[in-house]
Amino acid sequence: MGHDDGIDLPHVPGHELAGVITELGPSVQGWQVGDRVTVPFVCACGQCATCLRGDGQVCERQSQPGFTQWGSFAELVAIDRADINLIRLPDHMSFDVAASLGCRFATSYRAVRHLGRPEPSEWVAVHGCGGVGLSAVMIAAAHGSRVVAVDISPEALDLAREAGAAETVLATEDTNVPAEIVEITGGGARVSIDALGSLQTCTNSILSLGRRGRHVQVGLMLGGDQDPPIPMSRVISYELQLFGAHGLAAHSYPALLAEIEAGLLAPQELITRTIDLPGACEALTRMAEHPGVGITMIHP
Repeated sequence: MGHDDGIDLPHVPGHELAGVITELGPSVQGWQVGDRVTVPFVCACGQCATCLRGDGQVCERQSQPGFTQWGSFAELVAIDRADINLIRLPDHMSFDVAASLGCRFATSYRAVRHLGRPEPSEWVAVHGCGGVGLSAVMIAAAHGSRVVAVDISPEALDLAREAGAAETVLATEDTNVPAEIVEITGGGARVSIDALGSLQTCTNSILSLGRRGRHVQVGLMLGGDQDPPIPMSRVISYELQLFGAHGLAAHSYPALLAEIEAGLLAPQELITRTIDLPGACEALTRMAEHPGVGITMIHP
């Protein structure tokens, strides 16, 4: 939609992928042609101070398939620094499930498990129930949190309930979302996640928190909402914590994959549609008017 000034046309997007290695560069160690792999949407350099601290998801020299280079809406895609960025897939994990992890599910996993850190039975509010939000609902509920999901679409809220939401709020022009969440949770959520990315959802998320709560911003703030005003007086008076979530480093994937293999998490249940590669162009251009529900997978 033109939000990224660093992209020159022509360009191939696509930043979530899974597949089979078909060729290796001469310096790649530990991988073979035929290995089944996926990759984080942030490819780390592995050498900067940030990577050496284990925070490759915010690498200082990161590359991103589909953004900084041509991406995965193609039959072949090249991955930088494959040694440290490729993730080996469990034998029985389908490519559909693996490809759905790269940005949405993995980022939501970090948002809930690493940053929000709710305890079992604590309330988690999720604002926006697209692919990111539904992933956050599933992850939080699977670990024992009580989840209240918010969206403008009744169909999306139906999926949120199927993913584990205990309560839902249908956001209309007349809905005071923070007030409803405060009432449902008996004083405010312990963790609140903006999974959409807008001035309204960010503000609602912060105001939905109880004292000492944690807001996690997952949805990208784009266009006119890039630098939104924050209700900082509430942040101070309630001693709130604000976090940003920007993917999941490759070394953190084994725990996520293990939970999927064990059946604790079921990202395949969020996949609602499969289309072919030529159909991706129409689907992308229609997203603003017809976003659909759940996750759409693309098969070359």
